[in-house]
Amino acid sequence: MLPSSTVALVSLLFLGAAPSRGELSENALCEDVRRIELASTPSAAREVCVSPGLMTGLLFEAPIVVELEDEARFLEVMRGRNGIGFVPPRDMAPGERLRLTVRFADGASPDVMPFVLVAHQARATRQVEVYRDTRTRESYLQEVAQERARSRQLQEELERLRAERQALKGLRGAIVNGTISMTGVQARMFRPEVDGRSVDGLSLVKGAGYRSDTSVALEVWVANSGPEPWMAAEVSLMNAQGEKVKGLRFWQGDAIAGNGKQQIVVEVENADDAPSGNYSLWLKEAGPRQLTVPGVTIP
Repeated sequence: MLPSSTVALVSLLFLGAAPSRGELSENALCEDVRRIELASTPSAAREVCVSPGLMTGLLFEAPIVVELEDEARFLEVMRGRNGIGFVPPRDMAPGERLRLTVRFADGASPDVMPFVLVAHQARATRQVEVYRDTRTRESYLQEVAQERARSRQLQEELERLRAERQALKGLRGAIVNGTISMTGVQARMFRPEVDGRSVDGLSLVKGAGYRSDTSVALEVWVANSGPEPWMAAEVSLMNAQGEKVKGLRFWQGDAIAGNGKQQIVVEVENADDAPSGNYSLWLKEAGPRQLTVPGVTIP
């Protein structure tokens, strides 16, 4: 931010000298107030629009020393700690160019910045505000690299913690991962009269429903009395109105061999929205054989 004393000095210089908005040039070089941001690496000289009889001032965010070409020709030159105001020579012809060299006293880069005062017949930039980016491009790139490395480190740490939690087995894993709490897991066996029903050679041997703090699950043991193996491909859980429960997932280790039996586990996550009560479980292979189990109880 520019010092208030310097702003006040140059503002006083400009009283009565600012061109009206209707007189402003479409050329950005002659805009009324101009802001210039300097990179830390010196660049080509910046041009500033001036005009005989009109005051122009340059303000900087650090102390400066200014060298002005043909200063004796200027009608007025007023220096401040952080700025300079001047009225160009009356005989300065349109298009004539004079050098203005600024040396910064704080030691930051760039330490020297050249400007070129370009004469215009009737228009001039009233105020030029100059700011420096004292950081190098390499400094920014280094900061970006450091932030990326820190982000990668945090991500790796998060993945490690997740892997450790998931690797915990038994009750340790259930407690750490929040699957169960002091309320434990509720369980309920299916009604005995459901057992023994056989459809397409498939029948329910036994089953139970479970509820933990985070999900509900169904465990069913299915017997296959037919000669061909059977593997569930689709599973649905429906209420009495025939509405299917969403978010269903299931697991079956291997296909049920002929005259064999196998465990199938069905789970619904998010126990707050999970179903409870009596449902019908529908199990179907990729082929035509399927099994419907009514009276499935979810605690």
